[in-house]
Amino acid sequence: MKEISGVVLKPGKEKPIKNFHHWIFSGAIESAPDFSDGDVLPVYSAAHELLGRAYFNSKTSISGRMIVWGDEVPSKMIQDRLSSAVKMRQILFSDENTNAYRLVNSEGDGLPGLVVDKYSDVLVMQIATAGIDKLKKIIVDWLIENLKPKAIYEKSDMSSRREEGIPPCEKLLFGELPKKLVVIENGNKFAVDIVGGQKTGFFLDQREMRNYVGSISKGKKILNCFGYTGGFSVYAARSGAEEVMTVDISESAVRLAEENFILNNFDTEKNGFIVADVFEYLRNEPLNFDLIILDPPAFAKKKDDVMKACRGYKDINRVVLSKMPPHSILVTSSCSYHVDPALFQQVIFQAARDARRRVRIIGRHAQAPDHPLNIFHPEGEYLKSLVLFVE
Repeated sequence: MKEISGVVLKPGKEKPIKNFHHWIFSGAIESAPDFSDGDVLPVYSAAHELLGRAYFNSKTSISGRMIVWGDEVPSKMIQDRLSSAVKMRQILFSDENTNAYRLVNSEGDGLPGLVVDKYSDVLVMQIATAGIDKLKKIIVDWLIENLKPKAIYEKSDMSSRREEGIPPCEKLLFGELPKKLVVIENGNKFAVDIVGGQKTGFFLDQREMRNYVGSISKGKKILNCFGYTGGFSVYAARSGAEEVMTVDISESAVRLAEENFILNNFDTEKNGFIVADVFEYLRNEPLNFDLIILDPPAFAKKKDDVMKACRGYKDINRVVLSKMPPHSILVTSSCSYHVDPALFQQVIFQAARDARRRVRIIGRHAQAPDHPLNIFHPEGEYLKSLVLFVE
């Protein structure tokens, strides 16, 4: 039989690929040629049928990630996927009202390992894999030619790069960053710190939930926990909240939250901006608020962290539920990919039971539509939120 210069899968392991799933696990591979990590290689079934092309890494359990099905040229397919991703956002958003959103959402847009966020005329890239790192020039050249940004900044500081065997990378790739970057989201103004901020500078995935919080905030006293730069707080103030308290452990984030109130012409004297450990604050302070927002960082960075994460989510929600006044609302979120929606709801059930509070679910939310979920790749779902009415 003729030797094939590509990756050959074990019998039966081609089914996920034929169903347009991106991932190839190491245990599914029968044979592979010599390659350098990040190389793009043809992928064949055990019957030697060409399935497409993927980039591969010998260091990771997800050994390959498909970027092409069939015999299409990888570079052209990447450009086509970028074009399709941008087109979808042009349909979803008007820059006059919202000019900060995700342009490329990894597998959600058929480009595993790549995130591109737009902040007005500045683009921020995150590259999670060695394969995309090798394809970076094609991507950057396309972005410059087609979107004509003033700057492209790479902020690839995620832990997955260590697993991939590539160092972190945080640097300007093109143009010049503005001294001060202010974006618009649903008419609200936000100053964004790309270089020093979390993620790519702002939590774009919570846009729809921020809008919802705004819709129920009029006349209420609001506590925004893990408030970062005040996204939820600004929406609440815009909608006529009586008082908004923003709490975060980062002093620079809280100062930026205060600046965002000033940007939107809100009164900073009647609202609070507190630098504190949120866990200690919730345990030590009375929580006499009509609406509390719990949007903590991911407690489960990897699968082995799930049990510990669930204990953390249960504990913090139990404390809050036990101290909230009757007829108040809790918006609680988890961005831990390894804690799925069913498990998160179970944890909140346990927290409510232990707090001995009657709780009803009145809403659910997931990530905003510029963070699309590829129907062939359900693993892309990570953000989940529950809106609870507390008796």
